This record gives sequence, C-alpha cells and structure tokens, in this order.
Amino acid sequence: MSISAADVNKLRQMTGAGLMDCKKALAETGGDFEAAIDFLRKKGAKISANRADRQASEGAVIAMTGEDGKTGVIIELNCETDFVGKNEGFVSFAQEIAKTALENQPADLTALKQLTLGGITIEAKLLDEMAKIGEKIDVSKYEILKGDNVVAYIHGANRLGVLVEMNIAPSAANIAAGKDVAMQIAAMNPVAVDKSDVDTATVEREMEIGREQARAEGKPEAILDKIAQGKLEKFYKDSTLLNQEFVKDGSKTVAKMLDEVEKGLTVKSFRRVQLG
Repeated sequence: MSISAADVNKLRQMTGAGLMDCKKALAETGGDFEAAIDFLRKKGAKISANRADRQASEGAVIAMTGEDGKTGVIIELNCETDFVGKNEGFVSFAQEIAKTALENQPADLTALKQLTLGGITIEAKLLDEMAKIGEKIDVSKYEILKGDNVVAYIHGANRLGVLVEMNIAPSAANIAAGKDVAMQIAAMNPVAVDKSDVDTATVEREMEIGREQARAEGKPEAILDKIAQGKLEKFYKDSTLLNQEFVKDGSKTVAKMLDEVEKGLTVKSFRRVQLG
C-alpha cells in the first residue's frame, strides 16, 4: 500500500522517530498507527534521546494512601503540554504508577522506575507512553510517608499533592482535621512542622537578615540581636505549620485547632509536591 507523507509526519510527531523509520513502520504494519508504534518500540531509547532536550514541566501530581491509612505516596508525572497533562488517559497512567508505588513501597525514585507495571518496568512503560503520546514523559518526584495516620490531599486539578502524618490513630474527626491541615500546607507552604524542626542554617540566615534590616534602619548595635529575635519569631509564625494562623479560622493557630479536635492531636511530618 501507498504511505502518504502526511501519515509519516504524523507518526514522527507521535514518536520522535526518524522519517525513514516511520515510513518503514507504517509500511510493515499496513498503515496501522498503533501497530506502527509497537513496531518502533525497539527504538524507544532513540525516541527518548530525541526528546531529551524538551522541557517536561506540565503533568499531574497524584497523592494517595493505603486502605489502612498508614502509608501514603506522592508521584509527579511530567509531560510537555497542559493539554496532555489534563488528558484522562495521562492522569490514569499517573494514578497507576502511584498505586504501584503504594503497593510496593520502593525506597526512592530509581527503585520506583524498576517496578513492574503491565508486564514491563515503569521505566520501559514511560518510553512506550512517550512514543504513543509524542511528548517527553517522566516521573520526576516520588515521596513516601509512613505512620499511624497518614492523610492525602490533591489540590488544583492534580497540580499539587500533600501527605500529612498525624500522631493519633485514624478517626472520622482527626482524618477531617488532617484534610484541613493538608489544605493549609497546600495554601501556605510551611518550611517545617514546628520551630524545633527548622534547620540551624535557616535560623542563622533569618537572624542575620533581621540584624541587617535593623542596622539599615539605624537601630543601635546593642539591640540588634533582640530585634532580630523578634523578626525570627514572626518568621516562625508565618512559616512553621503548627504556628501559622489556621486558614479557615484566623483566630487560632493550626496547633490550637488540632488540640480542639482531639486533645494532644498534632502533626508529626508532611510532604508537599507541586507541579513543575
């Protein structure tokens, strides 16, 4: 059969393979695009290399927990365009990867890509999907969180995912509170759970900034540290989760909200992944 130039170009756009490879694939498969893509699978590494310089900055973030609420994962699956990132099939693929991660609990991103999905590794599956969609696709981030009570939250059409580890076993009330905390984390992007969790380098940097600001305002050297300490306390209030004003009720902190839900309820840790 005759293979048109338009069909060859279409397959090239879908796979990134060379023109002659695309023409041969279509000829060998009678013009069937899906079969031609399968024919080109052996060129997956070449397809990947052809697209390595593209920016895969769109995509989907998926966060989920197991049925027992003791383990949660977040993955970020990237593509090149918003159109593909919002495609139902693409999001479903991201969910499959997250589910596989949840079931197997790999230690890191490298181990995740070696897990099996649909009879082949996730790494190979990414190359398959890249060939079918015609865009660079990759899993760029992976987080896992374990504890007695882990809550997952996805914000903004799969553009941001949060996991929160609570310190008390799940109940309807504290799971709901965990969702509120996850929304808080999504909106306010805290740097740590509490003051004691802020690393020393950050504290020293904030103190130095505070001193320099006070010095620039003409304050006496003798009180620079005191002023800087006050500014550091404001930093803690703005940037540490438990000390932030609760977004749903500014009259209380997140810590106070949690304690009102259940005495002693607090957050042990969290993970936040934003697309891009």
